Amino acid sequence: MPRPRTFDEDRAVDAAMRVFWTAGYEATSTQDLCRATGLGRSSIYNTFSSKRDLFDRALRRYTAQFTAVQLEVIQDAGLPIRERVRRILWAAVEPEADDPAGCFVINTIVELGPKDAEIVELLDRDHELKLAALTTAVKAAQATGEVDPEQDAAGLATYVFTVLGGLRVAARRGASADTQRAVVEAALRSF
Repeated sequence: MPRPRTFDEDRAVDAAMRVFWTAGYEATSTQDLCRATGLGRSSIYNTFSSKRDLFDRALRRYTAQFTAVQLEVIQDAGLPIRERVRRILWAAVEPEADDPAGCFVINTIVELGPKDAEIVELLDRDHELKLAALTTAVKAAQATGEVDPEQDAAGLATYVFTVLGGLRVAARRGASADTQRAVVEAALRSF
């Protein structure tokens, strides 16, 4: 008869998420995961079946958490569109104090995207969801006169997420907050 689990699986996924976010998939060893989660090798493999399974769960957790936060901001019709965009971008300038530098999604797409269609599909679906929501918000802002109706709403939404990705990569390489603030201010001029 198998022994009951004596650990919090969600906590283990969160801990693994931070390790993968920091080091990437290939560079993360099972020992790194054991250290971060506090679990033994057998507990990790009995629960998650493989390093890849744990990685997939961690990546899905990350996208669900960050997408929910971004969608909440994007869909807050009580805020002007410029403020919503500023908040989305500002998350890269002033991330949560305990978050690793950069973006787990961008790190993953750079590392695994060229060789892993399943990962690309997951991340593309997530990106399209956010892009569609922001495009809708920009169109609504155009209808109220907040944004020039001559601008391409989908193009503006793509621009925002491209700038966000650039800010996250810059953070990973150690860009200063002042440099990132200047980028945000430049991007906001489109709104």
